[in-house]
Amino acid sequence: MDIVTECKITKERLDEIIARTKKGGAEIVKYLEKGSAFYAPAASGVEMAESYLKDLKKQLPCAAFLNGEYNTKGLYAGVPVIIGSKGVEKVLEIDLSENEKKDFEKSIKAVRDLFDAASNIDKDLKN
Repeated sequence: MDIVTECKITKERLDEIIARTKKGGAEIVKYLEKGSAFYAPAASGVEMAESYLKDLKKQLPCAAFLNGEYNTKGLYAGVPVIIGSKGVEKVLEIDLSENEKKDFEKSIKAVRDLFDAASNIDKDLKN
């Protein structure tokens, strides 16, 4: 499903949202200063907990363990999920454009590289 071709949003507006999302952390820090690092994670945690406790089956962005979804296995990554009384009940695979796939793969590689570097420091992480 492509929201641009379905006329739900313009390509320009989508590009603006993507750019702002990429730079959003800096924008939040600018406005909230010292407490900014806590607000978004806390708000997300509350929403996830509510969906879990009330079995709301909300679709939320979450770091979830991937077991083949998005051609990724054995790694946590930020993806859309359904959260209900069983926790992450489903990882939602959305159709990504070629550029989005490349960006996601770049992110996955960075996470793998970071995990490998940490595992070289603490061998127990590989277990």
